[in-house]
Amino acid sequence: MNIFPAIDLIDGCAVRLTKGDYAQKTVYSATPADVALRFKDAGAEYVHLVDLNGAKNGETPNFQTVRDIVRASGLHAEIGGGIRSEETVRRYLDAGVRRVILGTAAVKDPDFLHKMVQTYGDAVAVGVDMKDGFVAVSGWTELSEKTCTGFCAELADMGVKTVICTDISKDGMLSGTNIDLYRALSRQFPMDFIASGGVSSLSDVAALRDMGLYGAIIGKAYYEGAIDLAAAIREAKQ
Repeated sequence: MNIFPAIDLIDGCAVRLTKGDYAQKTVYSATPADVALRFKDAGAEYVHLVDLNGAKNGETPNFQTVRDIVRASGLHAEIGGGIRSEETVRRYLDAGVRRVILGTAAVKDPDFLHKMVQTYGDAVAVGVDMKDGFVAVSGWTELSEKTCTGFCAELADMGVKTVICTDISKDGMLSGTNIDLYRALSRQFPMDFIASGGVSSLSDVAALRDMGLYGAIIGKAYYEGAIDLAAAIREAKQ
């Protein structure tokens, strides 16, 4: 299993939110590229980036910061948040990002998603952010009418390869991840799933690894010292 340490960006800084609430923000670093270098020193091969400004407004105000992270660290980067046009997809891929994550656009504009998957293949993933069983959009500020499983079925039919699934109720709580959710999804659908939200212990990592999950995102647990990133990477590879 692959570990994706996360850097969430607001105004060029590395931050974390609690349950996706922009009013509950903690700033961890004003130099996110340095954070990515620490990930690399711990043995990370990947980094999961989220432009939280972009997730709300559909723009890319942290583009230069993302490019700096990619250039400085050399990590395989994936980025989500505000990617709602092909121009933005191309800009990120041209900047060295390995995979772009469509969220709001994937839910609201399935034709656009289909075109991006057909054009860019595995370089396009989809973020499925779940709250009370439904998919949330616009930086988790709005609930759609799509259920998590129903939307995943649509993605499978469309040929989406990778899905980053977040249980918003677990995000930033350091209370463990939703093991049952990821087990059910991985059994039901053929995509590669990356677990996000609440991965906060080596036992979480081991449980996700043992079910054959493709990846897990570690965010607040790293920043708060609840989990050692190097140990988590070793656990995931066992």
